[in-house]
Amino acid sequence: MRSTTATPRTRRLAAAAIALGSCLTLAVPAGTAGAAPADPVPTVFFGDSYTANFGISPVNNQDSERGWCFQASDNYPAVATRSLKGKGITLDVQADVSCGGALVHHFWESQELPFGAGAVPAQQDALKQDTRLVVGGLGGNTLGFASILKQCSDKLREPSLLPGEPVDADKPAGECKEFFESGDGKEWLDYKLDQVEAELDQTLQSTYYFAPDAAPVLVGYPRLVPVNTNKCLTAAPGQTELPFADIREDALPVLDQAEKRLNDVMKKVATENEADFVDLYAHTGSNTACDGANRGIGGLLENSKLDLFGTPIPWYAHPNEKGRDIQAQRVAATIETVLNR
Repeated sequence: MRSTTATPRTRRLAAAAIALGSCLTLAVPAGTAGAAPADPVPTVFFGDSYTANFGISPVNNQDSERGWCFQASDNYPAVATRSLKGKGITLDVQADVSCGGALVHHFWESQELPFGAGAVPAQQDALKQDTRLVVGGLGGNTLGFASILKQCSDKLREPSLLPGEPVDADKPAGECKEFFESGDGKEWLDYKLDQVEAELDQTLQSTYYFAPDAAPVLVGYPRLVPVNTNKCLTAAPGQTELPFADIREDALPVLDQAEKRLNDVMKKVATENEADFVDLYAHTGSNTACDGANRGIGGLLENSKLDLFGTPIPWYAHPNEKGRDIQAQRVAATIETVLNR
């Protein structure tokens, strides 16, 4: 169910209704314009570990199964909400359902949590008829970025908390560049990007269906690999592991290209569905995992602020506090623009 051209709201809503098997009569919401609303704006945040800000402590819901989402109490939705309040824009956060490990289809399907901890409902269940703003990002897990990392790293193929398997475990990690640039690896990556595009399209159409007056804001992923990959051959201050562990330098552009293509797909889907897109990739080139003291991304095997039963959990290339603050700043600026239209 992929949208190929930007369509009026009525056609999007009708398409969503058909896709969801609905026979409800849909009304076109009245347009809005002018200054940001004085009243609190009903808002829902959604997404995966990059919205939940996996790796930052403490986490929310530690006394329930949602604790296994590793959603930081001070994730970028919380930081952006505080920032906007300081500018006189109040978000009435109806829910933040971001959860580590979420695939795109967990927007409309429940998500099984690790270690048999249970499940959390579909993220779209948080949407209400009066929701006015829907903000977050999904796509990296459906793309299979963890599998790409494991395809390129022997260390990450060892048992760990990082989910997923290599794309082809029979291919040596040292040959991942060639694997993803031709043959089965290239076909796999192309297929996964097509899957992300189709499912994100369904996500935004579902958003318009369940929250017809909402403005969706799709948030992309920050840049992980710098243009100058030679910087990745030096450990960050205080670290012993390289930012990308044992992944060879010649493979790092493969990771970067996969991430760039993911962000390009997200931007395309947002544009076609008349949603706003936060292009973090374009604004984090100086804060990659290889930028030392300025890094906004924790190294693959660098200890995060979390531990599990006393054992430190690595960042696995997620935003640290600096990266979280960049996310919050860019998201808050986009929300302000949206609400001032």
